[in-house]
Amino acid sequence: MTTSILSTGRMLDDDGRPQRTGTVWSACAHIITTAIGVGVLSLAWAMAQLGWVAGSLLFLFISATSLFTATLLEDCYRSPDPVTGRRNYTYMEVVKSYLGGTMYKFCGFILYTDLVAVSVGYSITAAKSMLAIQKSICRQRSGGASSCRFSNIPHGLGFGIVQVVLSQIPNFHKLAWLSKLAALMSFGYASIAIGLSIEKIISGPEGKTSLSGLHQAPSEKVWSIFTAAGDIALSYVFTVTVIEIQDTLKSSPPENKVMKKATKIGVMVMTILFILCGTLGYAAFGDEKVPENLMAGFLSQKAFWIVDLANVFVVVHLVGAFQVFSQPVYRLIEVWAARRWPKSGFVTKETAVSFGRVKFDVNMLRLSCRTGFVLLTTVIATALPFFSDMLALLGAIGFWPLTIYFPLQLHIAQKKIQRASLRWFGLQLLSVVCFLISVAAACGAVHGVHKGLKVNRPFQFKE
Repeated sequence: MTTSILSTGRMLDDDGRPQRTGTVWSACAHIITTAIGVGVLSLAWAMAQLGWVAGSLLFLFISATSLFTATLLEDCYRSPDPVTGRRNYTYMEVVKSYLGGTMYKFCGFILYTDLVAVSVGYSITAAKSMLAIQKSICRQRSGGASSCRFSNIPHGLGFGIVQVVLSQIPNFHKLAWLSKLAALMSFGYASIAIGLSIEKIISGPEGKTSLSGLHQAPSEKVWSIFTAAGDIALSYVFTVTVIEIQDTLKSSPPENKVMKKATKIGVMVMTILFILCGTLGYAAFGDEKVPENLMAGFLSQKAFWIVDLANVFVVVHLVGAFQVFSQPVYRLIEVWAARRWPKSGFVTKETAVSFGRVKFDVNMLRLSCRTGFVLLTTVIATALPFFSDMLALLGAIGFWPLTIYFPLQLHIAQKKIQRASLRWFGLQLLSVVCFLISVAAACGAVHGVHKGLKVNRPFQFKE
């Protein structure tokens, strides 16, 4: 791997692009921002459905499996050699290099469907957190006399407006500051949830826990278990942006080694936070009273401002996380347009704009397509704000194909693992087990969304 210098003194990487400056810590920030967010506050509810035994085992299994498959994917950033080969800038390009055109198209469909779906999930969660803050303020002002029921729509629209502005950040390389801020916010609200759970356990938990979880009618129990599995799977969706994150790293040391280190640190941190939030939240509320969103269970406590602060942290974190997931979508549209209409001023022209000392470039394609994307996700999020069921559905859509199947198939192709060998059978068995988890999660999520539509009509949800 080599670098070159332009006549202006600007350093270039071996592919002729501006020299990348990412480090293990910036990669960690991106990973943590991607993973800790939508799912972490639903994990106590998931534990209540599964119980101590199944819940703990599923946490450890998905964590270990996601770490394993992510490291396999990271070896495929360059091809054919993981250190000196040609760069693949996106997940889709990796699949095309190793698995061919048909799998490339299938991967693209699943990948970008998942990215859009997760962006919708972040919009839902941000609106729910803002709604919780509004309800808390209402309760304090009315002394509990008011029912304090509000629509989620204004909050969803407000989040969308902020994203329209931030979406003008040109590319993934300019997001490091936002990811670092978002990562700090995730530690903040996760720590608050853990601390409040411990305080409730010490003062006296609200209910009892059990080895097998909440007792329900057999049919409802099955659906709840499926949904809980999807919630946990969603907590490890960072794999879908691994290649884009890896493409921000310096060329030396080799990107795959740095990325593996960042992934190990990130997964260790997120797993500790996930298990603490899930188990302590479950212990605090028990089988019967654990809420879908853990922070909602602390609204009646005297230290209401702490809960409000945690929800502020959630919103700020999701502002950054939305950008991490949406940037690959923006890049796909803009690269395609540039190739299709290379001489169009609408597509390629950058117009300098300044407000006082603030200067930036505006591109009409970037402005229009990114605004349209934010509008689409906002409309869907305000129409279907069913928290845990939507989270489970998002987890089911992307977990098996993107986190498990493609990394395993890429590894088999890269290492030329012989078909029907012992290692090949082991990898296929792992894929089948995770496929069954995804199918179960999808079934539970669809069932939950169907029930939600019976209670709330689209665009008329109040809480």
